Amino acid sequence: MTEGVVWLTIFILSVFVGIEVISKVSSTLHTPLMSGANAIHGVILLGAILVTGNTDSTIALVVGLVAIVLAAVNMVGGFVVTDRMLQMFRPRKKPAAPPEGGADAAGAAGRKS
Repeated sequence: MTEGVVWLTIFILSVFVGIEVISKVSSTLHTPLMSGANAIHGVILLGAILVTGNTDSTIALVVGLVAIVLAAVNMVGGFVVTDRMLQMFRPRKKPAAPPEGGADAAGAAGRKS
C-alpha cells in the first residue's frame, strides 16, 4: 500500500470513531465538551499559523492559509454556539411592572382634559 492510502484509511476510520463518540455524549455534558473543543481549536489555529509562517512552498502556504481561515471560523463559531447554549440556562428577566394605575388610567385622564 502507498503512504497516501494509509493516511486516507486512518482519516476515514477516525471520522467514523469521532461520529460514534460524539453521538454517545449526553446533553448535560455537551456544553463543557464544546468549551474544551473550543480551547483545542485555539491550539490548532496557533499551530496552523506557526507552520504556515515557516513554509517556503507556495502550495503549503495556500493550504496553510485555508487551514487558518477554517480553524478561525470553527473556533469563533464554537464560542458563539457555546454562548448561545449557556444563555438558555440563564434566568429570564421579568417584564417591568406597569406604572401605578396602569396605562389605561393615564390615557383616560389625558383625554378628559
